[in-house]
Amino acid sequence: MQTVASRYFGRFGGRFVAETLIAPLDELADAMGNIVDQPAFQGQWRSLLRNYVGRPTPLTEAARLASAIDPSRSAIAHLFLKREDLCHTGAHKINNALGQVLLATKMGKTRIVAETGAGQHGVATATACAMFGLPCFVYMGEEDVARQAPNVGRMQLLGAEVIAVTAGSRTLKDAMNEAIRDWVSNVSTTHYCIGSAAGPYPYPELVARFQSVIGDEAKVQCCDQLGALPDALIACVGGGSNAIGLYRAFLDHESVAIFGVEAAGDGVETDRHAATLTKGRIGVLHGSKSYVLCDEQGQIAEAHSISAGLDYPGVGPEHSALKESKRVTYLSTTDEEALAAVTQTARCEGIIHALETAHAFARIGDVARICARERGRPVTLLVSCSGRGDKDLSTLLSKLVVRKDP
Repeated sequence: MQTVASRYFGRFGGRFVAETLIAPLDELADAMGNIVDQPAFQGQWRSLLRNYVGRPTPLTEAARLASAIDPSRSAIAHLFLKREDLCHTGAHKINNALGQVLLATKMGKTRIVAETGAGQHGVATATACAMFGLPCFVYMGEEDVARQAPNVGRMQLLGAEVIAVTAGSRTLKDAMNEAIRDWVSNVSTTHYCIGSAAGPYPYPELVARFQSVIGDEAKVQCCDQLGALPDALIACVGGGSNAIGLYRAFLDHESVAIFGVEAAGDGVETDRHAATLTKGRIGVLHGSKSYVLCDEQGQIAEAHSISAGLDYPGVGPEHSALKESKRVTYLSTTDEEALAAVTQTARCEGIIHALETAHAFARIGDVARICARERGRPVTLLVSCSGRGDKDLSTLLSKLVVRKDP
């Protein structure tokens, strides 16, 4: 991977934005070196992670789930979950939101805008703004407002203004469009707190740095608990912040296989999916060059996933580079498979994870078999449990009733 100074990861990334945004993006890039990298900022941010977020999050062995997926245990030796669902606010999003809002205060910004799909980034940003006393405006697709009602209520209770977006597919892509428009109109006072490792330079690098705490912790925890690194990592991928946060600490360790799992929706053979890396083409979306879902003329297609956080027709540029280099293998999971994974994990481990997270869990067996065949032995897997499923309860119950699950 190239450094942030290059603005690109391989041939992906860059900055494809209106001239109005060049100066604030330059200001943000300068702040990464002049503020974020400095000991004083790191000390304050890491203190918040420890004393407010509750880090480090545990590494939990899921032995019953491993046996349910692989009854003979011929493929899975150990299955560990990195428990981002136990963070304050219920997902990994708080790591980045606290970092960016803290940075905004250091830069003299007095207003925060954000986009959200599943609502977890919106809740995390609203939480950080409440803590620092800044007004918060969260753009959210009208469809996501309806299916993620608990998180909408949480954001409002925290003092954020939730703005429902009625354009386009009324989901995450459209929320991001509106957040950018707001930012363009208010660049002198406003910081745009992006939740994914996507967008124009320097956002993919900024978000990845704040989320890298996940992998840094997991690497130490694996060495302490196992005396070795895991054989493979698995994480769900939409924009890709939880995944890149886990991967970065392990990218230079070739012995660790890395897998990302996208949303296949109704199936990648249909036009109702969000499997950007599986079925997409190279294009530009939201200021960055990456794989996108688009037609032959480059027009962005509508994405679909039962999980609002993966319902996005693009992906972070670092993931695009990791796919092209073959360092990471990207798989996909359908809506039905994700629903089944939520039920299985809940009943085996007493953990109700988010529908986004479920996409990674649904591919545990496949990854285990691939790696066990290659290594000739059962393997140790580390899965990012990126968020909890409280927000998805109404969707889960309605779908599971229809399915007549016992």
